Amino acid sequence: MPAENPRQNHLLAVLPENEWKRLSHFFEFVHMPLGMVLYESGGQLDHVYFPTTAIVSLLYVMEDGASAEIAIVGKEGMVGVALFMGGQTMPNRAVVQSAGDAYRLRGTLLKQEFDRAGAIQRLLLRYTQALLTQMAQTAVCNRHHTVEQQLCRWLLLSLDRLPTNVLTMTQELIANMLGVRREGVTAAAGNLQEDGLISYNRGIITVLDRAGLEAVCCECYQVVKTEFDRLLPEITTQ
Repeated sequence: MPAENPRQNHLLAVLPENEWKRLSHFFEFVHMPLGMVLYESGGQLDHVYFPTTAIVSLLYVMEDGASAEIAIVGKEGMVGVALFMGGQTMPNRAVVQSAGDAYRLRGTLLKQEFDRAGAIQRLLLRYTQALLTQMAQTAVCNRHHTVEQQLCRWLLLSLDRLPTNVLTMTQELIANMLGVRREGVTAAAGNLQEDGLISYNRGIITVLDRAGLEAVCCECYQVVKTEFDRLLPEITTQ
Protein backbone atom coordinates (compact mmCIF):
# COMPACT_ATOMS: atom_id res chain seq x y z
CA MET A 1 0.00 0.00 0.00
CA PRO A 2 1.35 3.48 -0.83
CA ALA A 3 2.09 5.72 2.12
CA GLU A 4 0.40 8.68 0.42
CA ASN A 5 -3.26 9.54 0.74
CA PRO A 6 -5.27 10.95 -2.19
CA ARG A 7 -6.32 13.85 0.02
CA GLN A 8 -2.77 15.10 0.10
CA ASN A 9 -3.95 16.67 -3.13
CA HIS A 10 -5.50 19.97 -2.12
CA LEU A 11 -8.53 19.77 -4.41
CA LEU A 12 -9.47 16.38 -3.00
CA ALA A 13 -8.74 17.55 0.55
CA VAL A 14 -11.49 20.18 0.44
CA LEU A 15 -14.21 18.03 -1.13
CA PRO A 16 -17.29 17.67 1.09
CA GLU A 17 -17.45 14.24 2.73
CA ASN A 18 -20.47 13.02 0.76
CA GLU A 19 -18.79 13.71 -2.59
CA TRP A 20 -15.49 12.31 -1.38
CA LYS A 21 -17.14 9.06 -0.25
CA ARG A 22 -18.77 8.54 -3.64
CA LEU A 23 -15.39 8.74 -5.38
CA SER A 24 -12.82 7.61 -2.81
CA HIS A 25 -12.87 3.89 -3.70
CA PHE A 26 -12.10 4.56 -7.36
CA PHE A 27 -8.78 6.38 -7.07
CA GLU A 28 -5.72 4.51 -8.36
CA PHE A 29 -2.24 5.20 -7.03
CA VAL A 30 0.29 6.09 -9.75
CA HIS A 31 4.02 6.62 -9.32
CA MET A 32 5.26 9.18 -11.82
CA PRO A 33 8.95 9.04 -12.81
CA LEU A 34 10.62 12.07 -14.37
CA GLY A 35 9.68 12.34 -18.05
CA MET A 36 6.57 10.15 -17.89
CA VAL A 37 4.06 11.32 -20.51
CA LEU A 38 0.45 11.37 -19.29
CA TYR A 39 -0.96 12.32 -22.65
CA GLU A 40 0.17 13.63 -26.02
CA SER A 41 -1.31 16.49 -27.99
CA GLY A 42 -4.61 15.36 -29.49
CA GLY A 43 -4.58 12.08 -27.57
CA GLN A 44 -7.71 10.64 -26.02
CA LEU A 45 -8.04 11.40 -22.31
CA ASP A 46 -9.31 8.47 -20.26
CA HIS A 47 -8.21 9.56 -16.78
CA VAL A 48 -7.68 12.69 -14.75
CA TYR A 49 -4.67 12.91 -12.45
CA PHE A 50 -4.43 14.45 -8.99
CA PRO A 51 -0.75 14.87 -8.06
CA THR A 52 0.28 14.56 -4.42
CA THR A 53 4.07 14.89 -4.66
CA ALA A 54 4.70 14.96 -8.43
CA ILE A 55 4.69 18.05 -10.65
CA VAL A 56 3.33 17.83 -14.20
CA SER A 57 4.26 20.24 -16.96
CA LEU A 58 1.76 21.15 -19.67
CA LEU A 59 3.77 21.75 -22.84
CA TYR A 60 2.84 23.03 -26.26
CA VAL A 61 4.91 21.27 -28.92
CA MET A 62 5.46 22.87 -32.33
CA GLU A 63 5.64 21.02 -35.65
CA ASP A 64 9.44 21.31 -35.66
CA GLY A 65 9.67 19.71 -32.21
CA ALA A 66 10.31 22.92 -30.28
CA SER A 67 8.32 23.19 -27.07
CA ALA A 68 7.34 25.65 -24.37
CA GLU A 69 5.60 25.17 -21.05
CA ILE A 70 2.18 26.77 -20.69
CA ALA A 71 1.43 25.72 -17.09
CA ILE A 72 2.50 23.43 -14.27
CA VAL A 73 0.26 21.34 -12.02
CA GLY A 74 1.12 19.90 -8.63
CA LYS A 75 -0.61 19.09 -5.37
CA GLU A 76 -2.86 22.14 -5.76
CA GLY A 77 -4.65 20.86 -8.85
CA MET A 78 -5.43 18.23 -11.44
CA VAL A 79 -4.42 17.26 -14.96
CA GLY A 80 -7.11 16.67 -17.58
CA VAL A 81 -9.59 19.55 -17.31
CA ALA A 82 -10.83 18.83 -20.86
CA LEU A 83 -12.71 15.79 -19.59
CA PHE A 84 -15.23 17.84 -17.64
CA MET A 85 -15.17 20.91 -19.90
CA GLY A 86 -16.78 19.02 -22.77
CA GLY A 87 -13.76 17.87 -24.76
CA GLN A 88 -11.92 14.56 -24.84
CA THR A 89 -8.54 15.79 -26.07
CA MET A 90 -6.06 18.59 -25.35
CA PRO A 91 -3.76 20.40 -27.81
CA ASN A 92 -0.78 20.07 -25.46
CA ARG A 93 1.43 17.38 -23.95
CA ALA A 94 1.43 16.56 -20.23
CA VAL A 95 4.79 15.30 -18.95
CA VAL A 96 6.15 14.76 -15.44
CA GLN A 97 8.56 17.57 -14.56
CA SER A 98 9.34 16.45 -11.01
CA ALA A 99 9.09 12.77 -10.08
CA GLY A 100 6.61 11.80 -7.41
CA ASP A 101 3.18 10.32 -6.88
CA ALA A 102 -0.39 10.98 -7.92
CA TYR A 103 -3.82 9.40 -7.97
CA ARG A 104 -5.86 8.96 -11.09
CA LEU A 105 -9.59 8.64 -11.63
CA ARG A 106 -11.49 7.46 -14.69
CA GLY A 107 -12.78 10.44 -16.60
CA THR A 108 -16.30 9.02 -16.87
CA LEU A 109 -16.59 8.91 -13.07
CA LEU A 110 -15.41 12.49 -12.66
CA LYS A 111 -17.80 13.66 -15.38
CA GLN A 112 -20.73 11.95 -13.65
CA GLU A 113 -19.89 13.70 -10.39
CA PHE A 114 -19.32 17.01 -12.18
CA ASP A 115 -22.75 16.77 -13.84
CA ARG A 116 -24.43 16.57 -10.43
CA ALA A 117 -23.76 20.33 -10.31
CA GLY A 118 -22.60 20.12 -6.72
CA ALA A 119 -19.52 21.27 -4.83
CA ILE A 120 -17.06 19.46 -7.10
CA GLN A 121 -18.37 21.31 -10.15
CA ARG A 122 -17.96 24.70 -8.49
CA LEU A 123 -14.50 23.76 -7.21
CA LEU A 124 -13.22 22.50 -10.56
CA LEU A 125 -14.57 25.49 -12.48
CA ARG A 126 -12.75 27.87 -10.14
CA TYR A 127 -9.60 25.78 -10.45
CA THR A 128 -9.86 25.90 -14.24
CA GLN A 129 -10.09 29.69 -14.15
CA ALA A 130 -6.95 29.81 -12.00
CA LEU A 131 -5.19 27.46 -14.45
CA LEU A 132 -6.19 29.66 -17.40
CA THR A 133 -4.73 32.65 -15.57
CA GLN A 134 -1.44 30.79 -15.22
CA MET A 135 -1.46 29.94 -18.94
CA ALA A 136 -2.18 33.52 -19.99
CA GLN A 137 0.44 34.99 -17.66
CA THR A 138 3.03 32.48 -18.84
CA ALA A 139 2.46 33.61 -22.43
CA VAL A 140 2.90 37.26 -21.42
CA CYS A 141 6.02 36.46 -19.39
CA ASN A 142 7.64 34.47 -22.20
CA ARG A 143 7.06 37.36 -24.60
CA HIS A 144 8.03 40.37 -22.50
CA HIS A 145 10.41 39.34 -19.72
CA THR A 146 14.04 38.28 -19.55
CA VAL A 147 15.15 34.66 -19.29
CA GLU A 148 16.32 35.37 -15.74
CA GLN A 149 12.86 36.64 -14.76
CA GLN A 150 11.20 33.67 -16.46
CA LEU A 151 13.50 31.30 -14.59
CA CYS A 152 12.62 32.98 -11.29
CA ARG A 153 8.90 32.63 -12.02
CA TRP A 154 9.34 28.97 -12.92
CA LEU A 155 11.39 28.25 -9.79
CA LEU A 156 8.86 29.93 -7.50
CA LEU A 157 5.86 28.16 -9.03
CA SER A 158 7.70 24.85 -8.71
CA LEU A 159 8.67 25.54 -5.09
CA ASP A 160 5.02 26.19 -4.22
CA ARG A 161 4.29 22.62 -5.30
CA LEU A 162 7.21 20.87 -3.59
CA PRO A 163 7.80 19.99 0.08
CA THR A 164 11.44 21.15 -0.05
CA ASN A 165 13.55 23.92 -1.58
CA VAL A 166 15.42 21.46 -3.82
CA LEU A 167 14.57 20.78 -7.46
CA THR A 168 16.11 18.16 -9.75
CA MET A 169 16.26 19.57 -13.27
CA THR A 170 18.92 19.89 -15.96
CA GLN A 171 19.49 23.16 -17.78
CA GLU A 172 18.45 21.50 -21.03
CA LEU A 173 15.09 20.50 -19.58
CA ILE A 174 14.55 23.98 -18.14
CA ALA A 175 15.34 25.47 -21.55
CA ASN A 176 12.74 23.18 -23.13
CA MET A 177 10.18 24.23 -20.52
CA LEU A 178 10.80 27.93 -21.03
CA GLY A 179 11.17 27.67 -24.80
CA VAL A 180 14.59 29.36 -24.78
CA ARG A 181 18.16 28.40 -25.66
CA ARG A 182 20.18 26.42 -23.13
CA GLU A 183 22.86 29.13 -23.11
CA GLY A 184 20.28 31.61 -21.86
CA VAL A 185 19.36 29.34 -18.94
CA THR A 186 23.06 28.81 -18.14
CA ALA A 187 23.64 32.56 -17.96
CA ALA A 188 20.48 33.22 -15.93
CA ALA A 189 21.20 30.43 -13.43
CA GLY A 190 24.78 31.68 -13.13
CA ASN A 191 23.58 35.19 -12.27
CA LEU A 192 21.19 33.87 -9.62
CA GLN A 193 23.95 31.73 -8.14
CA GLU A 194 26.40 34.64 -8.04
CA ASP A 195 23.78 36.69 -6.19
CA GLY A 196 23.44 33.93 -3.59
CA LEU A 197 19.81 33.16 -4.46
CA ILE A 198 20.34 29.57 -5.61
CA SER A 199 23.01 26.91 -5.77
CA TYR A 200 23.18 24.75 -8.87
CA ASN A 201 25.26 21.61 -9.23
CA ARG A 202 24.82 18.65 -11.59
CA GLY A 203 21.12 19.13 -12.15
CA ILE A 204 20.28 19.89 -8.51
CA ILE A 205 18.90 23.38 -7.84
CA THR A 206 18.67 24.51 -4.22
CA VAL A 207 16.87 27.78 -3.51
CA LEU A 208 18.84 29.59 -0.81
CA ASP A 209 16.95 32.89 -0.65
CA ARG A 210 13.30 32.72 -1.64
CA ALA A 211 12.60 36.35 -0.70
CA GLY A 212 15.49 37.45 -2.88
CA LEU A 213 14.17 35.32 -5.73
CA GLU A 214 10.76 36.97 -5.43
CA ALA A 215 12.41 40.40 -5.49
CA VAL A 216 14.22 39.61 -8.75
CA CYS A 217 11.18 37.98 -10.35
CA CYS A 218 8.78 39.88 -12.59
CA GLU A 219 5.17 40.46 -11.51
CA CYS A 220 3.94 37.32 -13.29
CA TYR A 221 4.48 34.96 -10.36
CA GLN A 222 2.54 37.17 -7.98
CA VAL A 223 -0.30 37.67 -10.48
CA VAL A 224 -0.77 33.90 -10.75
CA LYS A 225 -0.51 33.34 -7.00
CA THR A 226 -2.90 36.18 -6.13
CA GLU A 227 -5.54 34.94 -8.55
CA PHE A 228 -5.20 31.38 -7.28
CA ASP A 229 -5.57 32.58 -3.68
CA ARG A 230 -8.64 34.64 -4.64
CA LEU A 231 -10.40 31.84 -6.50
CA LEU A 232 -9.48 28.98 -4.16
CA PRO A 233 -8.96 30.40 -0.67
CA GLU A 234 -9.87 27.08 0.96
CA ILE A 235 -6.98 25.40 -0.86
CA THR A 236 -4.32 27.99 -0.09
CA THR A 237 -4.74 27.32 3.62
CA GLN A 238 -3.86 23.64 3.15
